[in-house]
Amino acid sequence: MVKLGIIGIGNMGSSHSLNVLGGKTPEITLAAVADRRESRRDWAKEKLPGVPVFKEGSELIDSGLCDAVLIAVPHYQHPVLAGEAFEKGLHVLCEKPAGVYTNAVKEMNEAADRAGKTFGMMFNQRTNCVYRKMHEMVQSGELGTLKRVNWIITDWYRTQIYYDSGDWRATWAGEGGGVLLNQCPHQLDLLQWICGLPTKVQAFCHEGKWHDIEVEDDVTAYLEFEGGATGVFVTTTGDAPGTNRFEITGTKGKLVCEEDVLTFWKLGEDEREFCRSSEEGFAKPPMEKLIVETDGENPQHVGVLNAFAANILRGESLVADGREGIRGLTLSNAMHLSGWLNKPVEIPFDEDLFQRELDKRRKTSRRKEGGDITFSTEGTY
Repeated sequence: MVKLGIIGIGNMGSSHSLNVLGGKTPEITLAAVADRRESRRDWAKEKLPGVPVFKEGSELIDSGLCDAVLIAVPHYQHPVLAGEAFEKGLHVLCEKPAGVYTNAVKEMNEAADRAGKTFGMMFNQRTNCVYRKMHEMVQSGELGTLKRVNWIITDWYRTQIYYDSGDWRATWAGEGGGVLLNQCPHQLDLLQWICGLPTKVQAFCHEGKWHDIEVEDDVTAYLEFEGGATGVFVTTTGDAPGTNRFEITGTKGKLVCEEDVLTFWKLGEDEREFCRSSEEGFAKPPMEKLIVETDGENPQHVGVLNAFAANILRGESLVADGREGIRGLTLSNAMHLSGWLNKPVEIPFDEDLFQRELDKRRKTSRRKEGGDITFSTEGTY
């Protein structure tokens, strides 16, 4: 049995704690929780009977009550608390994103290497059967050589009160970014997991376009991949009802994920071969449209937690190794830097320059008062 401590019991942490207490993670017991907000500590004392409650994550880490910690606090603290936990010999599961900037996450990954403990990232979307199938099909070569990637993910609609709900939200100093760093780490992780990291990005990040906030809430980015493939990534928290359509084109067909349905337009011949050999100017390769079958399983956060425990206890595979968190963050950092500099940015980029540009914005970040609101325990970000 893994004795788990949860640091941060806001929207996500409270959901995780109730999943554990509800018996959904049979190899995990809830050993302690921590939160700096008195209102959340009061909630924990009422809803999590018998579970020790701390104010600081450091106190929980030092308590000796836990084998592992789940970190679900504002983003800047992720690498800091993870490093402290590794120093104490604890296993770590970190909520997304891995951090705010890659230099800090590199230090976190090095701490994990030194500790030799289990390190997982809460990339629960990797458990979704449709994304697992897309990963399998692209990585196996079933789509042929990658040509084009388009993801419109604009169904992250948020109201102003959402942004007003916490003094850290939607500020450079408190959160470190907007839709790219809060809502979209899952999609950026999936994009790189399925298609690989781009080599160049040009992004247009509109700050406070649809809300009274200082960070980005509307982004359009152009991507270039090794081998010549290109892509577009579009996201916002300002569209209603919004769209979630992920489309990948390769030389052997087109794969589209929309409304939890995976459709494959399978070519009878590789497009590159057909293009070179066809004697008809307007011909197209033969094609069949297929609805792709999956295993239907989508365990989400519970699946990540159970895999985390299984790795600690028996060495079984994680859903996502924590060290992989730097890859999606690399993509969001590159998009931010491109938007700030108003020019294309190659990956790998100048990480020190990114940190300097971020620090400029942190120094002028506005202070927000109050907003100690937790909307639900249903796992919303």
